[in-house]
Amino acid sequence: MNTARPACALLAFLLAGCSTYRTPGAGVNLGDFSRADADIGEVMKREPAAAFPARVAIARVEAPGYTTRGASCFGKGRLCLVTAHEVETDQDFTQLAGMPQVASAAPLGRMLIPGEIKTMKDLRLGAASLRADLLLVYSIDTRFHVESTDIGPLALMSLGFLPNKKAHVTATASAALIDVRSGFVYGVAESTATEEQRASVWSTESAIDDSRLKAERGAFRGLLSEYDKLWRGVVREHATAHGQQLSERG
Repeated sequence: MNTARPACALLAFLLAGCSTYRTPGAGVNLGDFSRADADIGEVMKREPAAAFPARVAIARVEAPGYTTRGASCFGKGRLCLVTAHEVETDQDFTQLAGMPQVASAAPLGRMLIPGEIKTMKDLRLGAASLRADLLLVYSIDTRFHVESTDIGPLALMSLGFLPNKKAHVTATASAALIDVRSGFVYGVAESTATEEQRASVWSTESAIDDSRLKAERGAFRGLLSEYDKLWRGVVREHATAHGQQLSERG
C-alpha cells in the first residue's frame, strides 16, 4: 500500500493549520567575490589606488532569495543587495562617516547596480558611480539551532510545537574593504554573537525574530569595533603613503 500521498496530505494540513517561521537565507563568503577584475586593474594600473581622505560606499549583500520579516533582497545572480536597515542604525553610519581620513560614507542604493549581481565588480561599478574610493561590503550569516540540530537557512519552523530544550541563534557578521578602482582588498573583519533561550519561548514569529535581531545587532556592533581597528591600520599604512606621494608630486 502506498502511504506517501496520505502522509504528504497530513503534513500539508498540519503546516496550513499552524503558524510557521521561515529562517533567513544564508550569508555569503565575501572571499569568493573579492578577487580583482583584470579589465579594471589594467585601466587603473595601481593597486591599491584609493585616495585619502577617502569616500566610502557601503553595501550589505546576502545569498539570492534572502528575506526576513523586515527586509528583502534586490537583485539576482550570485549576490543580492539588502537596502533595508533593520540591523544598522543611523548612528552606525554616522560612526563610519566620522572615522579618520573618511571624506564621506554612504550606503549603495539599488538604482546604482544591475538587476543581476554576478561578481563584486558589479558592486564596484555602482560605487564608482558615487565616485567612491572604497567599498565596504558586509554580510550577516544567521543560524538557528535547537540543541544540536541546525534548522538551516530558508527553513520553515512550526510554532508552538518546539520542545523545551535549549535553543540559540548565532549571527556572524563579516566585512571586506575593497578598492573600487583596482579590486585590491585592504582587509577583512568579522564578529559573532549568540542569543540563547529555551525553544519553548519561540511560540510566535515575533519571539523568534526578536532573538534573530538581537543576535544580528550584537554581531554587527562587534563588526564595527573590529572594522575600526582595520580602518586605523589602513590609514596608518596607506593614507600616509598617499600623502607622501602627493608631497613628492608637489
